[in-house]
Amino acid sequence: MADRRGDLKVTRRGQDKRGAGVDRTPAYASITERLRRGIESGGLPEGAVLLEGPLASIFGSSRSPVKQALQLLEEEGLLSRFDGRGLLVGTGDVPKRIKISADMLDMEAGAAPPPKHFAWQSLYYDFEREVILRSVFGRFRVNELALARHFDVGRTVARDLLIHAQQVGIVAKGEKSHWWIIPLDEARFHDLYELRMLLEPAALGAAIGKIPPDVLAAMIAHLEAGLRGEVDGDAGSAELDVLEEELHIGCLAYGGNPEIVEALKRTRCILVSGKHLQVALQREPFFDSFMEEHLEIMRAIGRQDVATAKHLLWQHLLASSEKAAERLAAFRSSHAVTPSTYFV
Repeated sequence: MADRRGDLKVTRRGQDKRGAGVDRTPAYASITERLRRGIESGGLPEGAVLLEGPLASIFGSSRSPVKQALQLLEEEGLLSRFDGRGLLVGTGDVPKRIKISADMLDMEAGAAPPPKHFAWQSLYYDFEREVILRSVFGRFRVNELALARHFDVGRTVARDLLIHAQQVGIVAKGEKSHWWIIPLDEARFHDLYELRMLLEPAALGAAIGKIPPDVLAAMIAHLEAGLRGEVDGDAGSAELDVLEEELHIGCLAYGGNPEIVEALKRTRCILVSGKHLQVALQREPFFDSFMEEHLEIMRAIGRQDVATAKHLLWQHLLASSEKAAERLAAFRSSHAVTPSTYFV
């Protein structure tokens, strides 16, 4: 029998198969860090309106990594929404329509942001993948010190990795302050999807009519580009993240009920687990039929057909639940747990 264990082996960030140093820092992570520094330094003033298009031009990127960066900063509380296009710096409600320039971000116009080697963001994707692919086999402890040594970083960065994974819902702090992987089995998938099927249609119904038309149009255009095969192949999972989050996080945020949004954060782990299982199984096409399903829902939102949009979303979640169960079974039957430097 062929050795299947190598599929779960953790590889160090920044090395290719031959061990040569390469930079794999995702574009969205670098953009997030640059914007965060601009906000914290005051280069981007309180109330400044940030738009995807102008920022993409400054960073020399597509809109997708900029969109993901803005979403992350909004989750951190550094940006906020208002009744208009874009996101506000800070939490005020008075927008300042000023031109955002490269000078505000301490970079030359048109230059891409330099990769950050100290931030946890550049390491998180690999760590998240290994946690999720191991979680399908049960509960394992994460050794924080070994994790820091594995990535050759300090304990603070290792702890930041674990804290973010905790927010996503894939690790938890247990007895004796040890970090543990939360098992991701059929029962948990079922329970989390049941929660989504109860809450997401209700949140979407409340959001319809409140989503700015230009925001919705951009989401539809993004899906149509994906269906035409125009997404950036190098972006891979980052593109998948954005396409998933535009409906399941972006649209629902306009519903006006923060308690529903907060409750749904508990289910975020199944949004990210699907992509990792799909990549590990080497499924083609990478972007599956969810884009067509999302597009139908978005078009119903555009028509303000509340009943149809809610029904299509419920059907989409049911289908996603069935796909998730199938992927989980397929992965568990074709892969095995391997020794790790930081899982116990």
